[in-house]
Amino acid sequence: MFDVVFISYREPNRQRRFNNLKNRIPFLKHVTDVKGIHNAHIKAAQLCDTKMFYVIDGDADLLDTFNFDENFKYNFNVSYDTVYVWQSINPINDLIYGYGGVKLLPRQLVLDMDKSSKDMTTSISKNFCVVEQISNRTSFNTDKLSTWRSAFRECVKLTLSDDVESDARLNSWLNPLAECDYRDYAVRGAKEGKAFALENKNNLTELNNINDYDWLRNRYNKTK
Repeated sequence: MFDVVFISYREPNRQRRFNNLKNRIPFLKHVTDVKGIHNAHIKAAQLCDTKMFYVIDGDADLLDTFNFDENFKYNFNVSYDTVYVWQSINPINDLIYGYGGVKLLPRQLVLDMDKSSKDMTTSISKNFCVVEQISNRTSFNTDKLSTWRSAFRECVKLTLSDDVESDARLNSWLNPLAECDYRDYAVRGAKEGKAFALENKNNLTELNNINDYDWLRNRYNKTK
C-alpha cells in the first residue's frame, strides 16, 4: 500500500477531518502548520516510505464512494514519475476538476521539486494524469479568510493559464452560485486574484507569494 498523508494548515475543522480519516485509514500520517505549500509536501514525503504517496488536503471532505482499497489494487501499474490528481467538487461554483482533489505523488520527485514554482503540483513532474473520478468535496468556504484565500490563489493560476478551459473556470469563480457560504468573499478573492495575476504576470517573485499564507493573510487584511 502507498502511504497516505493529510496536510493541513490552520483549517478550522482540520482535527475533526483528520480523526474521521484516521478511522478509514489507520496508517494515515499528518503534516500540519508547516509554513509554505512546497515545504509541507516535502515534509510529507520525508514521512513516507513508499515510492508514491497520497495527499489529502486539510479542507477536503472525502466522499464515501472514494475507496483507497480499490486504488491500492493498481499500485503496481502506476508510473513512478507521474503526478496523479483526482477530481473534486467545488462548493462555490459546482465545478468538478482537479482543484483540491486527492493527489498521488512520486516521493523522490517531491523531495527534489523546484520550490520557486507558483504551482506546486505541476512543478513536481512534467508527467501529469487527471483521474476521472471524484474523490472529495473541497470545503474551503468555512470562514471569510479561507474562502478569499482559496479563490485568490486559484484565480491567479487560472488567469495565468490563459486557455479556453481555464478562462471558463475563471468565469465560474467570478460568477459563482447565488446561494453558498461566504459567496461575497469568493467573488472578492477571484477578482483580486485575477487583477494581481495580470499586474504581476512577468514578476515571478511576486507571484510566488501566493504560496505564503502569512503574505496572503496580510494582503486580505489590507484590502478588506
